[in-house]
Formats: sequence, structure tokens, C-alpha cells
Amino acid sequence: MDLRSLNYFVAVAEERNFGRAATRLHMTQPPLSRAIKQLETDLGAVLLDRTSSPVTLTDAGSTLYAEARLLLAQAEQVRAQVAAAAGSATITIGILADSAEQAGTHLAAAFRDRHPQVSVRIHEADFTDPTTGLRAGLTDVALTREPFDQTGISTHVLRRDPVGVVLRADDPLAGHDSLRLAELAGRRWFRLPEGTDPRWRAYWNGCPPGAELRDGPVVRTVHECLQGVLWNGVIGLAPIVHELPDGLTLVPLTDMPASPLVIAWRSTSTDPLIRSFIRIAANAYRAGRQPAGYVSCPSSTVAAGVRSSNCSAGQVTGSAG
Repeated sequence: MDLRSLNYFVAVAEERNFGRAATRLHMTQPPLSRAIKQLETDLGAVLLDRTSSPVTLTDAGSTLYAEARLLLAQAEQVRAQVAAAAGSATITIGILADSAEQAGTHLAAAFRDRHPQVSVRIHEADFTDPTTGLRAGLTDVALTREPFDQTGISTHVLRRDPVGVVLRADDPLAGHDSLRLAELAGRRWFRLPEGTDPRWRAYWNGCPPGAELRDGPVVRTVHECLQGVLWNGVIGLAPIVHELPDGLTLVPLTDMPASPLVIAWRSTSTDPLIRSFIRIAANAYRAGRQPAGYVSCPSSTVAAGVRSSNCSAGQVTGSAG
């Protein structure tokens, strides 16, 4: 039994599904299943009831889950303390495509000014992981967008961006001053892969969690989104914060809630460096220094606070939460 196998087990325990856990950990399902089976062999106990759907914890599994979370949190604290004692403190920041640019260069400057000796590592995730590696233990803090499953994760909203639909410049709807989702009925939309956080996936698709998704190609990156609009006329959503490439346009949607840009971190984290990063970012935005960001597709399409929807009619109503 090691920390990695415990991290794998916690992912399965929280996701209640091997496929979703594998996606969260950025790995395929077979090696994850083997690792959990080996963990059960090492401990001499069955941890998961695989016959139920979703997967459930046995009594032994529930006990291990509680202890594993504590052990992983303690290990994180030990790493931070050792790094600080060695004079080589490091923080790993997860970003979603260009979300670091959305947060602005002033945040980087403010952090360097406060912590000039800290080494900063950047981990860029694609749109299949809105936590940008937090759940997998790959990052310490994330610059990302809501909504997503926040079990075990805390967030602080930096700003809320209005949302629009990305269209080809020659699209019949491109000349409108604004649109409603109902006016996009029948169009092909981008979708995120199976196994992606369901809240994240549904909001990007303009639907509430659990609703049938709109039809369209599966994408993972900003580049795939924008090229899909340009070449095939597929549509997606994006925050209205920056100009698009030539040949594309962004029309505001009047019935989409704003998309929150957030800092996210593991709720169990006690690392003072992470807390300092959060405070620096929050203070910078309270001071009103909110730079222009950029346009992304899946990450941009999510919008917090949608309370009701008729996806077949293309209508979503709600308020930013």
C-alpha cells in the first residue's frame, strides 16, 4: 500500500465509478482497476461492491476512505514543510488552457513580489478536467471555471464573465446584437467526452445536469473548438472577454448566467503557501484590477447557477451563483 494507490482508491470512492475516476486521474480504466484490486489484496479486504451501480463502499472501504483522506492530507503537509525547510518551496498551479491569462499577468507579478524564492510550476489540463489536476494530486491550486463537482474542493470567485455563442462570421445569426438559446435549436454543439464531470459537461452544452445533451462532435481543447466552428459551423459557448480569431464572431446570449473564473484548492490543504496564493489573488481582484481574458470553448460555456432548463427548446434560465 502506498500513497498513489490510496489516491486512486479515494478517486473511485468519490466518483463511485471506475470510468469517471480514471478520467479524473488522467489514466485508463484497466490499470486503475488492477491497482484497486492489488490494494484489496494487500489489505486482505474487499473495499468496493462492484455489483452495484454506482459502485459502493464496503464497511472496510468506508473505513479506508476516511483514513486515506487524512493520510493524503498529511503527506501533502509533510511535503510542503520539507520543501520549506530545504529552502526550495514549490507551488504547482493548474490552468485550464489559457486560464492563467484570464487571471492576468498582475497576479503573477504580485505573487513573485511576495514570494520571490518560490518555484512556480504550471500544469495545463484539457477540458476533460475542470479541476486541472487537483483531484489527482497533480496540482496545489487551480485557475479554472465553475461549475464542477466541488466535493473536497473549495473555490473563490475572481470574476464573472458574460457568455456568448461562438459562430462563423458568415453564419446567418452572426449579425444579431444578442441571441437566446432557443434561437440555436437544431444546431450542432460541441460536447465533452464521456466520463467528464457531468455538471461541467452539461453546462458547456447549454443543458442542466442529467438532461440529454445536444448533438455534436466531441472536443478536448480550445483549438479543436475554434477550428470546428470555422470549418464545420459547429457552435459553442465562450465568455465575452476577448476577441476571436479572424472568421469567427461572438454573439451575447441574454439567457445564459455569467461564467465564474475561480481559484480552486483542496479543502483539506493547510499549506501556508497555497493560502497566500489565494489571498494574493483575492486581494488583487478586490482592488478592481481585472484584466481582459481570452475566449475558450468548453471552459467558457459553463455557467453557475442554472436552475431550470428545457434543453429540447434550447432555453436555459437562472442566475449566477
